[in-house]
Amino acid sequence: MARRRNRAEANIWPGFVDALSTLLLVMMFVLSIFVVGQFFLGDKLQSVQRELSDKDSELARLIAQINSLNDELGLAKKQNSDLQTNILSLEDTIKKKNTELAGLAAALAASQTAIAASAEELQAEKALSTQQKSEIATLNAQIAALRRQLASIQEALDAAEAKDKEQQAQIENLSSRLNAALSRKVLELQEVRSRFFEALRNALGDRTDVKVVGDRFIFESDILFGSCSATIGDLGKIELAKLATALKEIQGDLPGDLAWVLRVDGHADAERLGPGCRQFFDSNLELSAQRAISVVNYLTSEGVPSRRLLATGAGSTYPLVNGRNSAAYAQNRRIEFKLTER
Repeated sequence: MARRRNRAEANIWPGFVDALSTLLLVMMFVLSIFVVGQFFLGDKLQSVQRELSDKDSELARLIAQINSLNDELGLAKKQNSDLQTNILSLEDTIKKKNTELAGLAAALAASQTAIAASAEELQAEKALSTQQKSEIATLNAQIAALRRQLASIQEALDAAEAKDKEQQAQIENLSSRLNAALSRKVLELQEVRSRFFEALRNALGDRTDVKVVGDRFIFESDILFGSCSATIGDLGKIELAKLATALKEIQGDLPGDLAWVLRVDGHADAERLGPGCRQFFDSNLELSAQRAISVVNYLTSEGVPSRRLLATGAGSTYPLVNGRNSAAYAQNRRIEFKLTER
């Protein structure tokens, strides 16, 4: 058994040595191939590097040449710009000279035309015939006659101005007289108002709800009318009857040529009409107008001439006092009487 094992070991070793020898030979061959390749590649690489160096030198030379050409191009452009500027300046100078020459030519042509015209006028004056001279004399006579007519017209204008001044003086005199007459009418109307107010004060007594404001007598509407009504109450009729009596007493003493009239103005407060009141009146304006008309109708029935009465309604447009309370509303609901000239 041991002998067989020793024999098998003796058979393996030569094969192992052969394999190692073969592997070593292969490695030496590959190494030889690598060395030869490196030799050839090194020569090739050096050749390529020399070519690249030559190319770099050529490229640097071309770049230097391009830079030189760029410098020469910039210089050429500058020279071209300077030449263009000089050309434009020369063109402007040429245009100015051409303009001056054209002006001189026009002046020369105008001078020649003037000389020709003067020569023609001189020839025409020399060629005037006796008949033409006679016509000129006739024209001169006609001009003299026209001048005399103008002088006559001027005299007529002077006379008209003098007459106009006289008429103007008369107009100013008439204006002064008219102003004086108007002033007298104003004084008469003021006197009539004073007498009218005095008569009303005497007739109405010392009522606190009837007052005088400026040139107007004022009745609070509550004296004459009920709430939301344009029908004069019994107390209102009594007071208006006094007013009618005073008017009838003084109207005979008033100047006959004074066209006086008693204006009755109805005023309402600013409070909106209630639903019940709107059944009869659309607005405070209508209510105030109807009350003024009722007063005029009553005074007419008491014998005051209707041509001396005028009714107007203002609604709440012109309040007597400001405020939104019952006291202010009571004062603003009013009937105003103003004696004025128609």
